[in-house]
Amino acid sequence: MKSVHLASEDDADRVLPLVAAFHAERGLDSDGDARLEAVAPLLAGSQLGAIWLIGPRRAPVGYIAVTFGWSISRGGMTGTIDEIYVRPAVRRRGMGSEALDSICRAMREAGLVSLSFDSGADEDRLHAFARRARFAPGTDRLTLRRAL
Repeated sequence: MKSVHLASEDDADRVLPLVAAFHAERGLDSDGDARLEAVAPLLAGSQLGAIWLIGPRRAPVGYIAVTFGWSISRGGMTGTIDEIYVRPAVRRRGMGSEALDSICRAMREAGLVSLSFDSGADEDRLHAFARRARFAPGTDRLTLRRAL
């Protein structure tokens, strides 16, 4: 079974509940219309980013949303993990790590030079997860980066 799938507009009904669960878990204030408006371009193939589903395509257990940018100092196109979520019931089974590693390989093949994400200072579990995925803390410890 492939653990990660690029999401498309046909996957909106699978992506949006996962985004809602992530936002609820993080205490983010968002409503269904705002989530749809933010997610729709990424599902439609926008050059600004993409969303991958984690787990079986028909019953995903999570998602990773990546946005794209350009960095002169890094020497090219970069990606930022905007959101990463795995349902609590299936965490710590390696699915998130496997999906993240797969996305890193795909991003390298697509020409990205690095992938990063920002975290809170108190997110020790996220930092441990990132280190296992070969991300290293930046100078501020809040940005974790992996050269591709």
